Amino acid sequence: MKRPIYYIKNISFSIQKGIFFLLSWLINFLSNSIFATSFAVIAMTIYRLGFQHHILKINFIQNTILYLQILLLGSFIIRLIILIQQKTLFRIILGEITLLLFLSVLVVEHFFFPNFFQNWLGNYYNLLETIYLISLNSIVFLIEFSKKSLSFLRGINPSLLFLSSFIIIILVGGLMLLLPAATYNGISITDAFFTSTSAVCVTGLITVDTATYFTFFGKTIIMVLIQIGGLGIMTFTTFFGLFFSGSSTFKDQLLIKDIINSEAISEIFKTLIKIILFTFIIEFIGFILIWFSLDPHLRFSTEHIKFSIFHSISAFCNAGFSTRSLGLMDPSIAHNYLLHTIIAFLIIAGGIGFPILLNYYKLFKHFLYNFIRILQGKSYSHKPHIININSRIVIITTLSLIFLGMISFLLFENNNTLKGYSWAEKLYFSFFASVTPRTAGFNTIDYSQVLPITALLTMFLMWIGASPSGTGGGIKTSTFAIAILNIFSFAKGKNRIEISKREISSQSVRKAFATIQLSLLVVGMSIVLVSYYNPELDFEKIIFECFSAFGTVGLSMGITPHLSIASKWVLIITMFLGRIGTLTLFVAFIRKVKTVRYKFPAEEIIIN
Repeated sequence: MKRPIYYIKNISFSIQKGIFFLLSWLINFLSNSIFATSFAVIAMTIYRLGFQHHILKINFIQNTILYLQILLLGSFIIRLIILIQQKTLFRIILGEITLLLFLSVLVVEHFFFPNFFQNWLGNYYNLLETIYLISLNSIVFLIEFSKKSLSFLRGINPSLLFLSSFIIIILVGGLMLLLPAATYNGISITDAFFTSTSAVCVTGLITVDTATYFTFFGKTIIMVLIQIGGLGIMTFTTFFGLFFSGSSTFKDQLLIKDIINSEAISEIFKTLIKIILFTFIIEFIGFILIWFSLDPHLRFSTEHIKFSIFHSISAFCNAGFSTRSLGLMDPSIAHNYLLHTIIAFLIIAGGIGFPILLNYYKLFKHFLYNFIRILQGKSYSHKPHIININSRIVIITTLSLIFLGMISFLLFENNNTLKGYSWAEKLYFSFFASVTPRTAGFNTIDYSQVLPITALLTMFLMWIGASPSGTGGGIKTSTFAIAILNIFSFAKGKNRIEISKREISSQSVRKAFATIQLSLLVVGMSIVLVSYYNPELDFEKIIFECFSAFGTVGLSMGITPHLSIASKWVLIITMFLGRIGTLTLFVAFIRKVKTVRYKFPAEEIIIN
């Protein structure tokens, strides 16, 4: 009598297993459909914007986009029903519902409330609709791509992954800048990829005038490339991949830890959220402050709003791009010192790096927590070593370089480019001139007019660059600090570097000196090649240009547009290496050896 019951249970289990596999297949199919459809919507929208079309063709494209949006919406609804039935994590369900609501807006408006938003938004409707459409579908596409990427990127070297992500974005950006609608009169392939590399690598060197050469569509592409390049595409993909996949393997977490430089594996997801939130909050505050610093009579003009958004992103990401031909030297803003100060502090915030910002955020939370405890009559709760050695080194080095650079610039240029200004203005210009070479590239003075010693100082600051995990390039402040500390340690007869009762690891010291050596090699090769391809240009200006490219700064003595095609490609490679780091390139392609269990006898080499 037990055999029939056994068979019934077996059949029931087989049916459940079959349903499970069917639903899994259906979810996978719907995910692929969403991935392909969102990409198609983005491609169709860019095609509509990037080329001139007849009115009938425009209507056909818009109808196609609408049908694709309906297909996307349907796929989301079916997938959401299945996920709810499978009792998926609440976080994922909430994310799916949020996306579903945003996706339904345009479809519902088209069928049930035609012209509602158009009547409300007026002339801004088409622009805002396009931005909404591209942004939303880009997020959907990125989410689906991120979920897929977590599975097939596990075996890839993080350095190679980081390097590859920049190359892909540069290629996509260059192709988009080649679209007819991106420029007023077209652009060469070299100039398109130079601009794309400069934007993604947050440099700011330009071969064509951003203000007059590119349309609003072209400037928007540049702004998006700056944002992606500054924050890093891998930050977005890993965040969405973790959030919407629901879980990750230990190997995934190790990979992501290397990409975002997180201290602890357990805090990876929180770190990603904080990085993205910090970025957009600081940029939004920057936008508001820049907007208020402009002419109040024209405050609500679209030009001022676009200017504020573009320059907030460009400053925080240390890009140095401007929508004014003369940058901050433009007569309309040349003496707007409030604007310049806001940009300077955005540059510093972006250049310091996310780990340092997050570390000081912990300190702020600690003080706030204790302040509340004291108000409640409780005792102070001490927490040791909140600010780690890395943060201390970066902050001390950053402030020291800003102060010493400011004093040096004031002394060197007092009777040159600063002549005729008041002492307050001289101090301000010196402060800004000390901040901006640290990979930002905004200029308030003409660098072709500075003294040779000032140019040398600026090149030195450009070479050092920003801080680790910041939005800039160069050898980084921590590398420079370790090199200086090593000199003093050696002079004292110590065989190790010690600071604040902590010892700097030998691996960090080796990495720092390898970075310095490789940086000088790259800059040296760049100078030699540009001098060879453009022998007619002033040698000092070539050196300045190459240091600016490697440091991803963007300051120039005015020779960038006059470079030959070969020289432009040399600088493209230099900017790329400066942004990703020369050591990253070697780590990505050179095979690692296994840890050896032997050690040869040490022998002294005569150095000096």
